[in-house]
Amino acid sequence: MRRLQLLGWITVGTSLCALAVPWFLWGDSTVVAGLPLWLWWHVGWMWLASVVFWTFAQRAWGIGIEPGREGDSSDASGSEPSGLEHGNRSSRPATGGDRP
Repeated sequence: MRRLQLLGWITVGTSLCALAVPWFLWGDSTVVAGLPLWLWWHVGWMWLASVVFWTFAQRAWGIGIEPGREGDSSDASGSEPSGLEHGNRSSRPATGGDRP
């Protein structure tokens, strides 16, 4: 079921991206309420995309994300402070940044 849900959200996301640009309205000079039809399409599509994203965030946020493995090289215990906790930026490593 989880895989089917993931494929469904991928399909929805791909469809939203594919139809975001109203290529089928190029060259159409139809005006509705003083604005070109392609602009109304864009406004409506952005509204639809925001509703879909809200739904995705409420129901499926994190789908397809693999949980961390036990043999991961990053240490979650935080045995060595990065320096930011104490306000000392000079103790941070010069390259590589902080561990996640």
